[in-house]
Amino acid sequence: MGRYISLERLVEEGREEYYEALRRSSNDWHEGRHDLLPWLNFYLTVLHRAYRLFEERAAQARSPRGAKTALVEAVVADFPGRFRLAELEQACPGVGRDLIRRVLRELKKAGRVESEGRGPGAYWRNKGTNKE
Repeated sequence: MGRYISLERLVEEGREEYYEALRRSSNDWHEGRHDLLPWLNFYLTVLHRAYRLFEERAAQARSPRGAKTALVEAVVADFPGRFRLAELEQACPGVGRDLIRRVLRELKKAGRVESEGRGPGAYWRNKGTNKE
C-alpha cells in the first residue's frame, strides 16, 4: 500500500496532530514514565486512512473508459502542494506515464495546474495552492 499512497503526505497533512502526539508521548521520558499510545494512535490512524485511499483508488482503476484520466485528475487535486511526475505515477497505480503526462498537459492548458521547470524533475502545483 505504501507504494501507491504517500504516508509522508498523510503525516504532513496532519502535522499538528503528529507533533501533539509526539509531545504527549514523550512526557516524563527522562523519568521512564512516557506513554507511547498517543503516537501509536496517530500512526494507526494514518495507516487506516492510507488503506481507505488505496481501496478507493483500486476501485477506480477497475472502472470503465475514462476512469484513469479521472483518477489522475483526482490525485492531482488531492496533492496539498508541489509534486513531481514520479509521485503522481506512484499515486496512480495502473496508469501509464504517457497518459499522466497527457492529463497534466490538458490540466495546464485549462489553467488548473502549472509547472515549475521541465522534464521528469519538474515540480507541478495546483494553481492557487500556496502550500509547499
